[in-house]
Amino acid sequence: MRNSGIGSSSGGEAGALKNEDRQGHSGISRGRLAVVGIGPGNPENMSQRAVQTIKEADVVVGYRPYVELIEDVLSPEQEVIGSGMRQEVKRARKALDKALAGRRVVVVSSGDAGIYGMAGLVLELLFEVNDYKRVDFEVIPGITAASAAAALLGAPLMNDFVVISLSDLLTPWEVILRRVEAAAQGDFVIIFYNPKSKRRVQQIEEAREMLLNYRTASTPVGIVTGAGRAGQRVVISDLAHFLDEEIDMFSLVIIGSSQSYVKEGRMITPRGYQISGGEKS
Repeated sequence: MRNSGIGSSSGGEAGALKNEDRQGHSGISRGRLAVVGIGPGNPENMSQRAVQTIKEADVVVGYRPYVELIEDVLSPEQEVIGSGMRQEVKRARKALDKALAGRRVVVVSSGDAGIYGMAGLVLELLFEVNDYKRVDFEVIPGITAASAAAALLGAPLMNDFVVISLSDLLTPWEVILRRVEAAAQGDFVIIFYNPKSKRRVQQIEEAREMLLNYRTASTPVGIVTGAGRAGQRVVISDLAHFLDEEIDMFSLVIIGSSQSYVKEGRMITPRGYQISGGEKS
């Protein structure tokens, strides 16, 4: 496994030209660019298609901690390009450059690549290139954090739900807060991605205050941190007290609807089925 930084320049493009079946009629090698959702990051929770696509890649690009999660899938022959936070555009451009040079490139994205992941950014940048048709593009889905967290909590997403990121890095906070209020008014189960960080501590508090205008203080709230990873934490609280729990950028918070409840340590939102005794579930 050969490691490169975003700003580095490395060889190896010639190896991609050896595969005649990847060349067009013009003799220019076709590249491959796959954005792969790695789920929580451990190989057992990745799809066979995701694992195979990563193994077949010449170049693997990603946020450095995510690349480290899949080290067991990588091989010494692959070029690995890792970088830190807020380097998403540089990573995507580097991956695109490699693919245009005829390489088989994978961009890894935690969870599902199409949900707050890298798929959209990579695709937007690809279409900015005149000869984008020389690159075979695909998105490989993964287990998103919402699904992973819900499975650990019980069955909180059995009816309509919304997903809202509380990060105001790319979306104005006033827009986010309006979305929170609309979801609360609609009595949706609400999933908060990026609920809190060292810099962002006020947003989750303001969101809770908004929710208390529409939900009771006893509304169940599930908090899952590091779902599917070593040291994962699963906590069930309520709207009145969940901010007393540890929440960080690796946490996902699920706010129940008016119908959600907790039984035997499991959070449940009924789907509406008629079950024994005439009760609905």
